[in-house]
Amino acid sequence: MGRSVLRHFRIVFAVALLAAIVTFLTGHRAFSGPALIVTFASLALYCMSHPVLKSFAFTIWVFAFVTASMAYPVAFMSWFGFDLGILIVPLIQIIMFGMGTTLSVADFGRVARMPWPVFVGFVLQFSIMPITALVIAKAFGFEPEVAAGVVLIGSCPGGVASNLMTYLAGGNVALSVTMTACSTLISPIMTPFLMAKLAGQFIEIEFMKMMFEIINMIIVPIVAGLIANRILYGRQKALAKGSILAAVGIGCVLLGICIAAFAPTSVLSYGTAVLKKDGFIVGALLIGVVALAKLVIGVWLRGPGNWMDKALPVVSMAGIVLIIAIITARSAEKLMSVGLYLIGAAVLLNFIGYVLGYWLARAARLDESACRTVAFEVGMQNGGMASGLAMNVLRSAPAALAPAIFGPWMNVSGSILATWWHRKPATTRRTS
Repeated sequence: MGRSVLRHFRIVFAVALLAAIVTFLTGHRAFSGPALIVTFASLALYCMSHPVLKSFAFTIWVFAFVTASMAYPVAFMSWFGFDLGILIVPLIQIIMFGMGTTLSVADFGRVARMPWPVFVGFVLQFSIMPITALVIAKAFGFEPEVAAGVVLIGSCPGGVASNLMTYLAGGNVALSVTMTACSTLISPIMTPFLMAKLAGQFIEIEFMKMMFEIINMIIVPIVAGLIANRILYGRQKALAKGSILAAVGIGCVLLGICIAAFAPTSVLSYGTAVLKKDGFIVGALLIGVVALAKLVIGVWLRGPGNWMDKALPVVSMAGIVLIIAIITARSAEKLMSVGLYLIGAAVLLNFIGYVLGYWLARAARLDESACRTVAFEVGMQNGGMASGLAMNVLRSAPAALAPAIFGPWMNVSGSILATWWHRKPATTRRTS
């Protein structure tokens, strides 16, 4: 859909907004829901065509899907008897696989070249946010499951969106990518530990169960993404040969099918905690799909080499908005009662993360570009991971509400902060 066509959606937006207001004021509120859905959807489409507003399109799509799930919760509960909640973990695994394809071994090797900034970011990431989240949860007086969700979002590693915001803000992109990668890899230990110590007072936390779920849902897909990165961008001549790509693609797809059909359900177990096999299935299948896609697009059609960079953001955004809609549909009534308080809590947690992340990095004598990077890494969390853990480990839709609200908000605030910093160039520019 061309940008010229998308710009016409501002007319649809104006008409739909007027219809939503009129139907609400006249008492025909059954029609307000559809009108609001069209309002947000048309606004999102228009923003996608605007050079300045396009960074807000994702958040507006979230509002559209949240409105749809609030107005028609049954539509996001199940389809033809299939529980849509089952899709949450596979969608997160696909998103994490996409994150992995943006990483390389060199990103982890940078720790040796910039140990102090990485250490400062790591300490601030896993201290400021979880402790602040606990204080906010208690101050707002949330019920136990909702409070546990607030602490959960604070205990998760940095989100991949921080890398983009760092770039836009003139921060140290290499440092941002390294910090995100390192905090994510250590999250199977740190997130369950923090949850057990801080959120254990609200609900029961099983350390090993949460650790295994993070490995299955986050780590395995990221490792698979690292392998896919080598297939996509590796300089070895063999990776440009159609026969090699076909063999790798078909082999990985068959491996994924074999694991699904014949491997035991659990890869490893410890008491009641089980490391499931589905992460390995998704990882193998996606590596195969990437290899075959490169064969078709890169070798046969001689297409652009950066096709994955264009496709993955769309897939990731679609997955996130669907996850949020599924979670919202399961907690629509709870959201009506605590929604405004949760929005306030999310805004406060995010703001404190930015402020303390930046100024404590300054106190640690990091340069300006590194301070901006640390601010984004501390203030922006992996909301998808928190949502998956809330639904799959805590088994609580109310606990997933805080991550569902925090995720869209941090994209809005991050875009605003990045735009503001972009106008004030850092004295020390980002390094490779």
